[in-house]
Amino acid sequence: MMKKTLSVSLNPAIDVSCTAENIKPTVKIRTHDQVNDPGGCGVNVARVIERLGGKPDLLYLAGGVTGAMLQEIIGELSVIGHPIRASGATRISYTVRDLEQGLEYRFIPEGPEIKDAEFEQALNLAYELDYEYIVLTGSLPKNAPLDAYAQFAKIAVERGAKVILDSSGRALSSALSHGGIHLAKPSLEELEQLVGRRLDRDQAGAEAMKIINRGSCENIVVSLGADGAILARKSGYFHASAPKVKTGSAVGAGDSFVAAMVFSLANGISVEEAFHLGIAAGSAAVITTGTQLCRREDVLRLYRRASSERDQVEVRKMLAVLDT
Repeated sequence: MMKKTLSVSLNPAIDVSCTAENIKPTVKIRTHDQVNDPGGCGVNVARVIERLGGKPDLLYLAGGVTGAMLQEIIGELSVIGHPIRASGATRISYTVRDLEQGLEYRFIPEGPEIKDAEFEQALNLAYELDYEYIVLTGSLPKNAPLDAYAQFAKIAVERGAKVILDSSGRALSSALSHGGIHLAKPSLEELEQLVGRRLDRDQAGAEAMKIINRGSCENIVVSLGADGAILARKSGYFHASAPKVKTGSAVGAGDSFVAAMVFSLANGISVEEAFHLGIAAGSAAVITTGTQLCRREDVLRLYRRASSERDQVEVRKMLAVLDT
């Protein structure tokens, strides 16, 4: 049975995606094929876990008319929602694909300010809810404590839950300084910001090992975009390539990667094999357009394609979970 997971989204959004024939400055741009999806990293993680076969809990803030719309859309999913009423209106992000040039434009507002009482309510829910994995991901809203994720991690560790962290800047560094992180997934750029210098692939693996050896984190995944990813754990690190796919949109690739790993770990899969499903899910998200995230059939196809040279006992175990 899959262990219970909780995804936290302190700064969710309604993700609007559409297409335009050609984008030019100053003139009216007529758009088509508009789709409204629930968004924000924590929400995306919950959506992908659900898509792979799980039923995650989702703690999120929702405010204003847009917040009501967000709650309505989330209510249509097989996700157990725990909304917190926010004073600020939920943000709307906008993704437009220029069909003529084949380019994608993404507009991401910073979102509303979180009130102290709203943050405290979120922490209290983290105390009260039942979960064995907690996912802390995405940008922090304005006015949130810089150690917000460290505070959530402290609660989770006290409860015996495993902490999955996917953030950047001070939110990432403060949570790692606190320790108790089971898995962190910075991108190469985010790891470079953390250590203060440019890194090649081997240097990134070495820096990830330093963080693990300090006891801050048990496992670190460094995503490298089209070049795949690095998995570092106590026994060392290794690199895995990403499958070559036709790019549709980069929206949600990192969230899909995290979600697939959490889904795997919560189903008793080893971190090494969870890492491979994460790569497949991240690549599957790149295939889709707009804010669709990954499709389950694409994740399975890409995972199977790359699995022939790995431990078949773990592969069969993963496929049994996915086929349930």
